[in-house]
Amino acid sequence: MRSSKITRKTNETDIEIKITLDGMGNTDIDTGIPFFDHMLNSFAKHGSFDLTVKAVGDLTVDDHHTVEDAGICIGSAIAKALGEKKGIQRFANVSIPMDEALATVAIDISGRSFLVFNAAFAPQKVGTFNPQNTRHFFESLVNNAGINMHVVVAGENDHHKIEALFKAFGIGLKRAVMISGSEVPSTKGLL
Repeated sequence: MRSSKITRKTNETDIEIKITLDGMGNTDIDTGIPFFDHMLNSFAKHGSFDLTVKAVGDLTVDDHHTVEDAGICIGSAIAKALGEKKGIQRFANVSIPMDEALATVAIDISGRSFLVFNAAFAPQKVGTFNPQNTRHFFESLVNNAGINMHVVVAGENDHHKIEALFKAFGIGLKRAVMISGSEVPSTKGLL
């Protein structure tokens, strides 16, 4: 069972993450940011990951630190759960629509983190979530997971655009971590 647990406590946040990559989509998520909880739930459900996120952050300041540190912890948990990455599919590309929005995510679990993020969001919040933190969440996640990811999101409604992105990421990651062999999928012999 590929699973891991990560905890992170700073002066700004106190976070505990548990992830099982070969799960059933069971979730227990509470970050204090309802829209962000909804997005993490969508990611886990569509990726079939069991995910627990317990986060207490300095939300009286804003949601930035909680979103950033959740990305750091989820990325670290993914990397830890993958271990040596033997047999994983490694690559995935998926496009997910949600009404007028379309999100495309291409993933390479290469061990080399890089994010190309082609998406724009309005400055207005979605609930209490600042859409500008979406990019920062994914930067934090891929940097700590060792994932190269390209994102393209189009549409008009920020809720739809962000939700399509989290769903696409969940489905893409599910495909990329799928076991399809026994060797590390690299000419170098390691990822």
